[in-house]
Amino acid sequence: MKPSALPRRPGIGFKPEHFASIIATPQPVGFLEVHAENYMGAGGPPHAQLGKLRKDYALSIHGVGLSIGSMQPLDKDHLQRLKSVCDRYEPESFSEHLAWSTHDTLFLNDLLPLPYTMATLSRVADHIDQVQDTLKRQMLLENPATYILFEESTLEETEFLAEIVRRTGCGLLLDVNNVFVASTNHNMNPRDYLSRFPLQWIREIHLSGHSETTDDEGAPLLIDSHDTPVKDPVWALYEELIARTGPVASLVEWDNDVPDWPVLRAEAEAAGAILDRATRLRAA
Repeated sequence: MKPSALPRRPGIGFKPEHFASIIATPQPVGFLEVHAENYMGAGGPPHAQLGKLRKDYALSIHGVGLSIGSMQPLDKDHLQRLKSVCDRYEPESFSEHLAWSTHDTLFLNDLLPLPYTMATLSRVADHIDQVQDTLKRQMLLENPATYILFEESTLEETEFLAEIVRRTGCGLLLDVNNVFVASTNHNMNPRDYLSRFPLQWIREIHLSGHSETTDDEGAPLLIDSHDTPVKDPVWALYEELIARTGPVASLVEWDNDVPDWPVLRAEAEAAGAILDRATRLRAA
């Protein structure tokens, strides 16, 4: 099984509107990330652009449609299309979400939460085994942004993730913004969450913006919207995390209200500055 092997540098989620800017001159990023489902067609401009970029940048392929947590079997046709994308581009990393998005023949355009029980754990582990056996590569599993908790949960999320890694040999994609969003929504301390997270299995980190609103009772409610710069509290958590782990491949996601390239590049450079500081401190 091919392990995840992204460079320990900042990356960005590639958007076609940034293609011309990225190829115009070398950029301060070590890798690009794309959503697998956008490249499941046979050809056309998406593949032409990605093929050119792949020559110069490491690549992370991020799935959003496998429905790893679904109670029904994985869609074998979707999994084969995913395999075709990975075989075509040989990415340094593949990742998916700890979530579900399918029911019977319906696909729900969302990443929905799961109860953390032993039954759920066994189902998710079986699905990850199937994905890794098919792709012949390690999969990274991303922690979710959540807005509800399940009474039937018997495991903490961090326990659940650690056991998934133990059973399957997958790695973890730690989304720091998701940690901050979920912790705020559930009135928990994000630093407590990170203190329990199995840091040794992190192979990629995600950073993104979120929106702020209130729930029906007036309590703060954060939405993982990917439509703003990374917020200061998330940067602070990230810098504390990198001080503990050392440099890790770190992606800036910006999927909605996508800005001009210089704005996104500046976010990647901010992540790079934190990674560089960690590298210098470890070398001192």
